[in-house]
Amino acid sequence: MTSTATVQYELATTFHRALTTRDWALMREIMAPEVSWTLPGDNAISDPVTGIDEVIARAELIASYGLTFTLEHVLVSRDNMALGLHNTARRGELVLDEHLATVCTLRDGRIVAIETYLSDLDGMNAFFARDAAR
Repeated sequence: MTSTATVQYELATTFHRALTTRDWALMREIMAPEVSWTLPGDNAISDPVTGIDEVIARAELIASYGLTFTLEHVLVSRDNMALGLHNTARRGELVLDEHLATVCTLRDGRIVAIETYLSDLDGMNAFFARDAAR
């Protein structure tokens, strides 16, 4: 791997590790203060957020639903990277089973923007419904 690809891979795997272990301090280390995160849909986690505190709060909220975040691929471009994930969870009768790409824009070795692409938007909206009890 090139040195750029090595940094991208390390950022991707660190992001995944921080999310799965709920290590918010580690997540804070790899993100720029002005980081933003955009997710599609109309649900409790879909509003865009900006700033490291809001992005980490969003990650905490997502993790609080008990998801299993399986890292399937790390994809790199010339300057940025993406995580190919398979997220699963069950809450009562609701089942979440979605594939997603979490695309990260990088600058100076840190994540400055995250945009998530989903395979099952209707399933995500149902699972993360705004009025749903976790």
